[in-house]
Amino acid sequence: MHFQDKVVLITGAGRGLGRAIATAFSQQGARLAINDLTPVNLDETESQCKSLGVEVLAITCDIAKKMQVQSMIEAVRDQFGRLDILINNAGVQPVADLLTMDEWDWDRTFAVNLKGPFLMMQSAARVMSEQAGGSMVNLGAGRLRGTYLSQRSAYTASKEGLLVLSRAAAIEFAEHNIRVNVVCPGQIRQESNEGLNATPDHGVTPEAVANAVLYLCSDEAKFITGEVVHVDAGGGMV
Repeated sequence: MHFQDKVVLITGAGRGLGRAIATAFSQQGARLAINDLTPVNLDETESQCKSLGVEVLAITCDIAKKMQVQSMIEAVRDQFGRLDILINNAGVQPVADLLTMDEWDWDRTFAVNLKGPFLMMQSAARVMSEQAGGSMVNLGAGRLRGTYLSQRSAYTASKEGLLVLSRAAAIEFAEHNIRVNVVCPGQIRQESNEGLNATPDHGVTPEAVANAVLYLCSDEAKFITGEVVHVDAGGGMV
């Protein structure tokens, strides 16, 4: 998988999966536009990616706001002249049961997790359709079942909606040679004093998820669109 000089925009790149994905693209020579709502976290990702010798544009904005999204896309085009890949990683996950959840938390979850990707894909597709096409990957949720659903109703509902939105976008954008796929990570391994837990049962590494994202954006996957890839415990793709 080679992304030399490809222009990649990643939302929610300030930490966690977003930072891992940004690093993975940097290692492949991509030019990056990274976004987050928290400048401090974004600065750290920017520094890390620049240390790998790639060009980086850091943009702080709220992807749930249309004007801010449009301004960010324009900034990317002004800086790089094009946009090849969009990664919708930004998301929020409030933990609250249905009886006590605040309306603001519900609305904000859908604004970031579903409206945000809609606005991002819409604006990005307008740029990509003027080029030879492009690729988009949306980050979904792991397999939603059992007790995991408890106290995560807003998050899980928004992520289910994202799957449908992604499939619709894949169909509509196909005529413009724009591919849209989804990566659904399982439980992510957490850092400990001894480093990442090496036991597969404790989840996948951020790097494993990033590899799945890169694959779907690569030429090796140029005939894949509208698909959902689950990256489960042990790092496998199914």
